[in-house]
Amino acid sequence: MKTFKKYYSLPAPPEEVYWAMTKAQSIQLWTGAEAEFTEEVNTEFSFWDGDIVGKNLELEYGKKIVQQWYFGEENEPSIVTIKLHADKKGTSLEFVQTNIPDEDYEEFTSGLTEYYFGGLIDFFEE
Repeated sequence: MKTFKKYYSLPAPPEEVYWAMTKAQSIQLWTGAEAEFTEEVNTEFSFWDGDIVGKNLELEYGKKIVQQWYFGEENEPSIVTIKLHADKKGTSLEFVQTNIPDEDYEEFTSGLTEYYFGGLIDFFEE
């Protein structure tokens, strides 16, 4: 199991980034696909028609999102921690994900950067 950590710069304040990541309608806009999401702890969610599914563990408006992402039933849960920090350009987003299966790591992290964060960055740059 591997851990992935990366920082992303977004041209919007942390509160707007938080809203984009926790409101189903906004998630659908930047992913371009169906999303099921309720901004409540202990609720399950689904992005990209089920390509990413998990559960909200902690939500702190404008500051932090902690989620459990599933990689099949046989693997231990993958924990995603997203921290939002205000900076001169808008938001510095810190993304840490633990327990990514070794065999999925390369494909998953490249997809995460290209589609998940690529879509989010494009959403704010347009």
